[in-house]
Formats: sequence, structure tokens, C-alpha cells
Amino acid sequence: MRLDVLNEINLITRGGECVVMCKSKMAEIMNCDPRTVKKYLEGYVPKRRKSIKRASKLDEFKETIKEKLELGCSAMSIFKFIQKDGYNGSYSLLADYANKHKREEVKKATLRYETSPGLQAQVDWKESLKMVSKSGEIFEVNIFLMILGYSRMKFLKLTSDRTQKTLFECMNEAFKYFEGVPKEILFDNMPTVVDRANSRIGHVKINSKFAQYAKDIGFNVITCKAYRPQTKGKVEALAKLVDRLKIYNNEFETYDELQKIVNDFMKDINSEVSQATNQKPMDRIKKETKHLLPLPSQDILKTYISSPKEYKVSKESMVMYKGQKYSVPTYLIGESVSVTETDEYIHIYYTTNFITSHKKSNKFLNYKKEHIEDIAKSDAFKHKTNDEIAEFVESYLSDYDEL
Repeated sequence: MRLDVLNEINLITRGGECVVMCKSKMAEIMNCDPRTVKKYLEGYVPKRRKSIKRASKLDEFKETIKEKLELGCSAMSIFKFIQKDGYNGSYSLLADYANKHKREEVKKATLRYETSPGLQAQVDWKESLKMVSKSGEIFEVNIFLMILGYSRMKFLKLTSDRTQKTLFECMNEAFKYFEGVPKEILFDNMPTVVDRANSRIGHVKINSKFAQYAKDIGFNVITCKAYRPQTKGKVEALAKLVDRLKIYNNEFETYDELQKIVNDFMKDINSEVSQATNQKPMDRIKKETKHLLPLPSQDILKTYISSPKEYKVSKESMVMYKGQKYSVPTYLIGESVSVTETDEYIHIYYTTNFITSHKKSNKFLNYKKEHIEDIAKSDAFKHKTNDEIAEFVESYLSDYDEL
């Protein structure tokens, strides 16, 4: 492609004037073949070469990088991680890509909408807040925060930790304070709610015990997306508002006194006019309460804050609870499990993982079909086919029900 020839011809013929000059003379001036001059004079336009996209050393690792960024990992930790999988590029290349990805995610529009009454609440913690007593003792505390989306009614509770049991306790008290339960509650990816080990990019897995809690109480769990703090902006604004508590440094002596300060502060901010609604939360809650879900029974609420007693799984893969036996999978034989109960069901957990539920009954032995099959395969029927085992189980359950 001779752009110099094309530019020179354009200069000679600018304005549409006819320049009398033979092609050979023009070719001599431009140091090219006369046929080249003729081709450009007849209107030939050279095609631009397509730029060749070169492969990046990051290409095969980009999905992994995005996944780890979504989980909140730093660029350096990701760099060390993918190096073990064969990445031989520089750290700066990865860091630039990570920063660009974060900027793109932040720029994505987040629609700000006002939620309808009773629809949504947002939850967060004000973590590791340091308060100083009159005697100079430093209290490092946490404050649980829940805010209703429509009324902006707020619930705050002082805590010494952020365990799952404490989270359940705070939420139970918040529901009582609001006199109902919102249909959905928005959380960030806190470990007491999200099973981070089994979460992947675009798919957040809720901790099994928390998922059961939400099901028993009746609300849906919503998690906010990474890099999108706007999605829980109401509770983020509340967390900043809590900084006003620092004025009470050197104004208390005990933890109980500090809790009273937090309770009084909660009443004050619920009596102040909200900038977002131009109304007081304590006035708007009157309308929102009518749209909240009813409070669950006290038995359900107490189940999640009491320390469950542990029960050892017998060799027959059963748990004895209140004079009745309930089946569990055989891999738990010899292990200790905890049992909680609601009005209609008992729930069995191993550590913090939900295992199974049984409907309450008057029967001494309470089996689940899959557990009997599991038992049969591991013992006397281990040489039988799956169909034969299934036939035996059906017969056994039928005979047992008649008995």
C-alpha cells in the first residue's frame, strides 16, 4: 500500500482542477511504477490491514481471576494462586487487568428504587468499634444493623462477637421490634450467611443452617453483588450514622451502660426526619407493619439461639431424641450431631451443616427411605442390586407401618 502516492495525487488534483502531467512524469516524481499512478488516479482505495489481536498470557486464567475477584481476593493472592497453575506473566499485567475489571463492574448501572412496604430489609455489622469508658478502658464492640427499606425503621444491637448464633439472636430481636418479618433480606457475603468455599462467580451458595433459618422464618435471602455497594446503600448509610456514637466516649462505665446508649441512640434516629423520605421512620413504620409477614412461633425463634444438645449416632445409624429414634446417613455412625425442633419437624445438624429433617410422629422408629437403602448397602445387602435393595426397603417400610 503506497499511501505517499495516494496523498501526492490528492494534492495534485485538489479542488477538482485538471493537472496536465503524464503518468510517467508523475511516477518519476513519486518514485513508483506508472501503473501504480494509473491505479490511484482511477480511484483505487487501499484496504486497511486488520489489526492482529495478540494472545495474552492472562487469557486462559481470566475466568479464574474474575471468580477470585468476585470472592474478594487481592490481586497479589490471585497472582500467587495462578502461578501454581502455570501462569508465567508479570504481576503488573494481572494487577492492571484486575483494576480494569473492578472499574467496569463499578460503572455498571445499579438502579436505585424505593421498595414497597414490607418487601425488603438490609443487614450489616458495624465491626470492631472502639469505645472508651470513663476509666479509660477500651471496649471493642460490634453493632448489628437492620433497616427496613420502605419506612427506614432501624434496629441496632450491641454485641461482643459476630457468630452465627449472635446473628440469629439479633435478627430475632429485630423481627420482634418491627412486629413482623420482611419478605426478603439483603446481606453482603458475610461467612455466617454465605458458604464461601462452595460459592462461585455468579452463583452464591447460602450456608445450609442459615438457609434453613430463613425457610423456617419465612424470608428470602438476597446477597449483594461484589463491587456494588449501592445495592445495600440504606444500611451502609446507617453504618456511617453510627459514628455519632463516638461522642459518648468517656461517658459510660460498663457494657450494660453502653448498650443503653445504643438503645437510646436507636430511638433518636428513628424519631428523626429521614432525608430520603422526608418523614420520620417511626411514622412510616405504621404503614409498613401491616405488610410485614407475621412473626413465627417463639419455639422456632428459640431453636436457633439455644445451644443444642449433642447426640451420638448409633451403629444402626439412628439418633435417640426424646424417646424416639430418627435415621441419618451411615457416614455419621459414631459421630455426634445436634438436634433442633420446630412445631412440626426436628432438624439434625453435623457441626454447622444441615443433614436432614424428620416430621414429628408418635412412632418409636423414624426412618427415611434413602437412609434405609444406605444402611442396607453397607451391611447385609451389599451384594444385592439397587433394584433388589429398593424392593426390600419398600417391603420393610410397608410392614413397619402396619406394625
